[in-house]
Amino acid sequence: MSQTNNPMKEISLLKVVINIGVGKAGEPLERAKNALTELTGHMPSVRGAKNSIRDFNIHKGEPIGTMVTLRRDDAANFLKRIIESKRNLIKSSSFDNNGNLSIGIREHIDIPGTKYNPDIGIFGMDVCSSLTRPGYRVAKKKKFFKNRKKSQNYKRRSNGFF
Repeated sequence: MSQTNNPMKEISLLKVVINIGVGKAGEPLERAKNALTELTGHMPSVRGAKNSIRDFNIHKGEPIGTMVTLRRDDAANFLKRIIESKRNLIKSSSFDNNGNLSIGIREHIDIPGTKYNPDIGIFGMDVCSSLTRPGYRVAKKKKFFKNRKKSQNYKRRSNGFF
């Protein structure tokens, strides 16, 4: 059986995580939540600061960002829109060896199908997607943990998913 026909080598999209870091609570955080709801159609969750930063007047646990996780068809459709906003060009440095893709968007209105809303404003965001293969869950289980073979790892150049 050749490697192209091997079902264990088939790559699929696991999830897409969209994150907007605002840096402060209140009105800007609410506008960021509205922007994510408008883009994805899902209710975003609020994320707090991990550490206190005195220079920026941020306290531990204070809500400073919002994020939403998409899976299955919603994730695939949103990722297509994001790649289209980047003119269908992705740098090889955006991929890592574990099957993750990270893309930064400077303005959310660059995404196709999104119009400027003066009530929301303009936000930048981070889009992270995780790719998976059959058998990857074995490496993450607590019980019956097994290491993956090197041939099961991703290669940046021959990704095959995009």
